[in-house]
Amino acid sequence: MIPGDTLLDAFIDANILFVLAFALWSAVRFAMRRIGVRHAYSTELNLLNGVFVAILISPLIVMALGGLQSSGLGKGVNVNLSDMVVSHFLNGGFEMKASEFEQMLLMRESFVQSVVNLADWTAYAAIAAFLAGVAIGSARLAVSVFCLHRIVAQSYAWRNHGRLRIRLSDRVTVPFSTRGLRYYYVVIPSQMLGNKTDLAVSLAHEFQHIRQGDIDWEIVLELLKPVFFLNPAYHAWKRKVEDLRELSCDSAVLNRGRIGMRDYCDTLLSVCQQTLRRDRVFAVAVPKVTLVTADRSALRPRKASFLERRVTSILSARSLRHPRLVFGIVILPLAGAILLAAVAIQSPGDWSHDRLMLSTVVNLERLDEINRATAVRRLRD
Repeated sequence: MIPGDTLLDAFIDANILFVLAFALWSAVRFAMRRIGVRHAYSTELNLLNGVFVAILISPLIVMALGGLQSSGLGKGVNVNLSDMVVSHFLNGGFEMKASEFEQMLLMRESFVQSVVNLADWTAYAAIAAFLAGVAIGSARLAVSVFCLHRIVAQSYAWRNHGRLRIRLSDRVTVPFSTRGLRYYYVVIPSQMLGNKTDLAVSLAHEFQHIRQGDIDWEIVLELLKPVFFLNPAYHAWKRKVEDLRELSCDSAVLNRGRIGMRDYCDTLLSVCQQTLRRDRVFAVAVPKVTLVTADRSALRPRKASFLERRVTSILSARSLRHPRLVFGIVILPLAGAILLAAVAIQSPGDWSHDRLMLSTVVNLERLDEINRATAVRRLRD
């Protein structure tokens, strides 16, 4: 059984890596746009997904490096951030009392031990808040999955192709795609059968989502959402994935050349009108990927709606040359930085020379304080 402090340390590391990864991805995206690469939505989405995979495999990299160091192969390699900060402090990098600096370094370890050992009321409060958030998030996810299952179950079979099931529904007004344990499902509103253009656009859009693996990523992100509900970077990450997968899907469908740009935009606008009258049960059903979604940002002054951004992107999009090459060039340093950070934020395994020096300085500082207090007491007596 994995010890509680190990699990809590891993959870804290994951939250830190999500914040760092999203910040690095945002910086890369900003740089790409500054050099004129503004419509590489598929590349941006793939970079987000690639960094996500790097976060998932980071524990394996940490374990592998730990195994190498324990076997004596990598003892000379030290990229621990804590040890670097201690060395910088001892070299006079910044002014601070040694005891206060040591206390700051031990804040995370003290918090972990406090929570694991239930040392005080703050530990109980932290555990209660986390469990309550996970319970509420899990309950909402369970209700959403039940609603989605009911919508799919009450729809009618129309076409089958391999693992793909196309179904018709009288309850929904917006096409969407989802999946079960074995099959992928594309659910189309029944009234859309009377409009061949809307039907063709909707099917092409949802098929592209399935090709891109967007449904699988949506499921993963929804499953993790109750666990990382306190991390704002995770919520921002999920919103960016949702936006980029639609922009990427729009671009991919139009690049195939089978659907005209005007027909595509007209379908988006037509279906968007239907979202204002959609069923409440459909609104809470996740995980799914829809053709269009209700956009609350349109209600904010001076802020363009996401649908407007999609249409503008369709009208002004330019294809990126060699997208795989660009992805390969960018993802290697980006993933490398994440994996390096995952190793650097680990707790130091043993007492380094700098840590022994810091402990000595702290002891001398405390001894000096005791001597001063003793001298003052003697003068008073």
